[in-house]
Amino acid sequence: MLHHKYKLGQSVQYVPDKIQAATPAGVYKITRLLPSAGRELQYRIKNALEPYERIAQESQLSQA
Repeated sequence: MLHHKYKLGQSVQYVPDKIQAATPAGVYKITRLLPSAGRELQYRIKNALEPYERIAQESQLSQA
């Protein structure tokens, strides 16, 4: 069973994929732990400068 590496409320560094070039990299806060998409866990994240949340793969995140 997979376990989330990051916790709810934790600040993380987000690096978007090449496909998401318009998405700003930076510090985001984990707002929700999501189930896996295939072999990788997902998170809902939010940047303080944006009004909406994004979904990120665990491989796109690192400790802030």
